[in-house]
Amino acid sequence: MTIDPSAFERYRHSPNVRTTLPRLLLGTGIVVLFWAATTVAVLVGGTYAFIAWQATPSSGIQGFLASPLGILAALVSFAGIWIGLWVAMRWVHGEKLSALLGNSRRVSWPDFLKGLIAVLITSFISEVLLYLLQPQITRGPIGLSSWLLFAIPIAALTLLQTSSEEVLFRGYLLRDLANRFTSPVIWALLPALLFTSLHWSASSSPAINACVLASIAAFALLLTLIVYATGNLGAALGAHLGNNLTGFLLISHQESYNSFALFNARPLEGPGWATSDAVLIAFIGIACSMLTIVLLLHPRSPLKVAAELPDRTSTA
Repeated sequence: MTIDPSAFERYRHSPNVRTTLPRLLLGTGIVVLFWAATTVAVLVGGTYAFIAWQATPSSGIQGFLASPLGILAALVSFAGIWIGLWVAMRWVHGEKLSALLGNSRRVSWPDFLKGLIAVLITSFISEVLLYLLQPQITRGPIGLSSWLLFAIPIAALTLLQTSSEEVLFRGYLLRDLANRFTSPVIWALLPALLFTSLHWSASSSPAINACVLASIAAFALLLTLIVYATGNLGAALGAHLGNNLTGFLLISHQESYNSFALFNARPLEGPGWATSDAVLIAFIGIACSMLTIVLLLHPRSPLKVAAELPDRTSTA
């Protein structure tokens, strides 16, 4: 299973002359600023509305974040990344935001669908293995009618969240770093490490944090690899959406994000997990990421993604 780098080489050389390291740092700072401002605005405004509606001031921001409305607000806050990226691309780099999407400057929807299907398949396998490890699954608090009502809004907001992260970490940072540096240690690992570090949980044990971060790092490198193979964010967008939709709508492993899930598994931030459990969880996550790579890049796979080349006929 070999990968032709031609599509990615075209993608990494697409930035204009205004893409310098100082401008990349400035643009990243702008994105972080807009993300933080949007998050604060959404959380403060949402908490105020939540307290006024519930008439329970003691619940505060923690009560708001644990509520279904809080989850929706948290997803909305990722709009700040999109706004910041638009400002950075327009005013710092002098490019259109669509330049980050791929060589064609638009999402490859066939690859988006393949990435989505591949991760839904491997997520199912992962959940079966996790169930064998810890067969503790309960029905979530949400009724089926309410779940059907919220499914589309949650899917839309999850797409907002995952797409903003992909365009930032696998688009803006990866493309511009690859344009300045030849070593994948910088342009591939640095965005992956930044993305992984955002998933640290203070409420989880060190062993569980380590296993979760190892799984997320493997997933981040998978997303980077398919961008490298295709020169487009389409498959990465679909894969990331499939991963998060599974957790938000189907089976949740996080107590703070289980309001809309049909089923709840034993929360990873809860007590009682052994170190051996953490090792097995990490192994399952890494193995499923490797299986996703096979589904998306193996020449005989029906889900094989295509490299975005000028003639539109070559494949990765």
